[in-house]
Amino acid sequence: MVVLRLKRLGRRHRPFYRLNAMDKRAPRDGRVIEELGWYDPIAPEDKQLSFKADRIDYWLSVGAQPSSTVASLLKRADIDPTPGKKLAPEK
Repeated sequence: MVVLRLKRLGRRHRPFYRLNAMDKRAPRDGRVIEELGWYDPIAPEDKQLSFKADRIDYWLSVGAQPSSTVASLLKRADIDPTPGKKLAPEK
């Protein structure tokens, strides 16, 4: 199963995270399938997030599950974190 989760980088007391599509069994800082963006919690509010929305939508559409932290960050970036295929509205 593929999950969307954060990989910690940076140094002590100065965290920096990358949003990745990873296998659920991989360790937190282990092998990555695809990098989808980054999150810098120390930066000013307007420069904290940078995500590839089209690739995140793709991974969610094929069944990837976001972690709870990633789901809250996706909501902040105005990306729907609901996993599963998006259905077209009925007419």
